[in-house]
Amino acid sequence: MRKRTFLKATLFAATALIPFATLPAQAADKVVLMLNWYVYGEHAPFFYGKDKGIYAAEGIDLEIQEGRGSAVTVQAVAAKTVDFAYADVPTMIRAAVKGAPVTSPGVLLQKNPMSAMGFSEKNIRKAEDLRGKIVATTPGDSMSQIWPLFLKKAGLKESEMRIVSGDAQTKLNAVINGQADVLLGYVMDQSMKIKDATGKDVFPIKFADYGINLVSSGVVANRDFVKDNQDLVKRFMLAATQSIEAAVKDPKGAAQSILNANPKGGKIETLTQGFELTIPLYKDPSGKANRPFNVTDANMKETVDVMVEFGGLEAKAKDEIKTYYTNEFLPK
Repeated sequence: MRKRTFLKATLFAATALIPFATLPAQAADKVVLMLNWYVYGEHAPFFYGKDKGIYAAEGIDLEIQEGRGSAVTVQAVAAKTVDFAYADVPTMIRAAVKGAPVTSPGVLLQKNPMSAMGFSEKNIRKAEDLRGKIVATTPGDSMSQIWPLFLKKAGLKESEMRIVSGDAQTKLNAVINGQADVLLGYVMDQSMKIKDATGKDVFPIKFADYGINLVSSGVVANRDFVKDNQDLVKRFMLAATQSIEAAVKDPKGAAQSILNANPKGGKIETLTQGFELTIPLYKDPSGKANRPFNVTDANMKETVDVMVEFGGLEAKAKDEIKTYYTNEFLPK
């Protein structure tokens, strides 16, 4: 009798362990993040976080897709073609004012990356050095819209320089080929493209140094998606925050993660430099030591005010500002 009892107990113990031994791991959430443009140094933390398993640790299987401009990327989010985007927040605001159901659960670039840039050898170092120079612009893009405000802040008039216009590549070629002295571009983007093409250093005259503190790129999501997937949004923003914080400590490793995913994604030197130029833009202009993605009401208000006054944004945007962003899903 004791023998039979022992066998039954052993059999029970063995079968009791089977469900735990064979239970499959919970499937990670497949998440698509679309970037604002072709990959460059600014995007390094997202690739770094994926490389280092930071997203996986939050149960996220991250797919990163290149974009073709912030406007197109925001449209993809509005249509729920992708889950999240990394795009220009002012561009997102323009879409939201026109009815697109989009918001930002995390504004990453707290300072403006816009600048007028040219070869360092030309010795164009401050705004007044632009007098008499040829400036290449792209009509209708975010920088050309803020350009009049920069001129006003710097005490300049557009008539004091010659303006040439073209699309993004034409603008780059104009500086590279000597047809323009400077172009309007982002400090961590166009400057690196020029250096990759020529091997020459570029010097940016930063709009932010003249008191223009618009926010720039951040995470964008569909409002309904955020409402229906609050836990996923929190996990995504936690992983994104941790990825930024880790990448800042290892810029070259972060840049290398781009090449690990896309060997033709650029040169390690300029990818690293581009990311290093991005890092200072994470800081709140007020000087508060917030974690990445935390944006202040004051910074968003100033951004919208400038867009209304100089960027042609509808005035009603000032009354809807709270719908454009939230810090609710960010880690403390």
